[in-house]
Formats: sequence, structure tokens, C-alpha cells
Amino acid sequence: MTHFLKIVSGAVFALGLFAGFACEATADEQSRLILHRGDTEHVFTVEIADTPETRASGLMFRKELADDAGMLFIYPGKQKIAMWMQNTLISLDMLFLDRDGRILHMAERTTPLSTEVISSRFRVKAVLEVIAGTAERLGLRVGDRVEHVLLPAAQ
Repeated sequence: MTHFLKIVSGAVFALGLFAGFACEATADEQSRLILHRGDTEHVFTVEIADTPETRASGLMFRKELADDAGMLFIYPGKQKIAMWMQNTLISLDMLFLDRDGRILHMAERTTPLSTEVISSRFRVKAVLEVIAGTAERLGLRVGDRVEHVLLPAAQ
């Protein structure tokens, strides 16, 4: 969203640059995403951040975000991610996702404009950012799943 991405190795960054150009979706496009909590589905419209530039700017400078909207950050491979809220004006919930969309970790109600590092804690494939309070409102937990065309379903 409004986050600083800390990529540990230059090789991973270079791979991200290459993979970012190959992906079909862009930050200007919106697509459908489904959050699964048990038997309940919650539909969201998300923007895609899949290039170094779109991942770096994220949701910076936005003054609002709808309850059913968000941004999906996609990475070329699984890696530990570090984000921050610098220049992000709204509080967010960050859902750190495995390749199949399973939630591995959540950072809820992040602090706007903070430079404190928010870690994925695990190697992740994607991060979903939604308005703060969404995880609590929907009762989301680690292990719940996000469905999106860029996150293949578990086999």
C-alpha cells in the first residue's frame, strides 16, 4: 500500500523487475478477490501491485478506501517482506499470503504515516491490504484463504 519494500538481495530484486513486466495485471486495473472464512465468502475489488514501482507506492496518499476494496501485492517468488506506512494516510490490515492464498500472518490496524517496519514473518507470495478493522469485522484468522486469479488454488 504505502509501504517500503525491503528486498534482501539484489538478485531477488532483479528477478522481481523481470517478473513484474511479464504479469498481465497492473495497478490501474481492478479485479475480483474473494476472502474465504469458513463457508462464508466476502467479495472485494482489488488493485494489483506487481511491479517494483506499484509495490513501492502502494496505497500511499489515499485518503479513503472502501470496505470492499484493497490492494493485492504480488511477488515473483516467496520471500520475507518488510513494509511500512510512510506516506500512507489511512490505517490498514495487511494479510500476508502463501502461494495458494492461505493467510500466514496478519498485521491489523497499522499506524498511518509510521516508518516502523511491518514484517511478513514468513516467506510469502503476496500481501493483501484492506481498510483497518476488516480482519476483525470478518473474523479472519491465520489459515483462512484468499482466492484470486494470480494465486492458484491449493491442489
